Amino acid sequence: SISADEAPRLRPFIAVAEKLGSFAGQLTDEPIIGIVIEYAGEVGDMNMRALTSAALAGVLKPMLGDVNMVSAPVVARDRGIKVDEVRQTQRGAYETYIRLTIRTGKMERSVAGTVFSDGKPRIIQIKGIELESEFGPHMLYVTNMDKPGFIGALGMLLGNAGVNIATFHLGRLAQGQDAICLVQIDEPVPDQVLAAVEKLGQVKQAKRLAF
Repeated sequence: SISADEAPRLRPFIAVAEKLGSFAGQLTDEPIIGIVIEYAGEVGDMNMRALTSAALAGVLKPMLGDVNMVSAPVVARDRGIKVDEVRQTQRGAYETYIRLTIRTGKMERSVAGTVFSDGKPRIIQIKGIELESEFGPHMLYVTNMDKPGFIGALGMLLGNAGVNIATFHLGRLAQGQDAICLVQIDEPVPDQVLAAVEKLGQVKQAKRLAF
C-alpha cells in the first residue's frame, strides 16, 4: 500500500513505471521469461514494491487485458516470469530514472524513463539509444537502419496518408547503425499505413503504440 505521505512524490514515478512497462509490453510479441527493473538515484529510495507492481501491470496489460497493480506480481509469478529489482547508485546523465529490460527466448529490449521538473513522465532511452520523448496517446515506433533520406520518406508517407504528426523524435546508436523514430500522431495509424511503413527499405520494425 501507498501512504499519504509518500503519495505525492511517488505518483509521477508510478506513472513512468507503468508507461515504460506498457511501452515494452506493446513491443513484445514472444513470451516473456524475465524482467529486470533498475532504479537509479532518488527513485531507488521510494516504495519499490509499488513501482515494480505498476511496471509489471504495464507490461502484462497489452497481452492479458485485465491486469492491475494488485494482480500483476501474482500473474507474473504464475506465468514463470523472473522479476529482478536493482538499485543503482550510479546515475549517468539523469539524476534519477527507471530502466526496464524485458527478456524473451529470442531477444532482450530495454527502455528507460524519468520524471521531468514539469511532473510529466518521459522516455529517455530505448535499446541503449538516447532519445527523449513524452508518452502520447497515439504513437508510431519505428526501428530502422540510419540511412540518408529515410526521415523524409517516412514523413512523406505519413503526410500523403493524412496522418498528422504532433512530435517526431529520433535517436541512433552511431552513423549507419540502428536508429529509432518515435512519432506522436493525432489518431491511431491505420493498418494500411503501418503496412506501408514496414515496406520502407530501411525499416526493421514498425509498431503502433497507445498510452
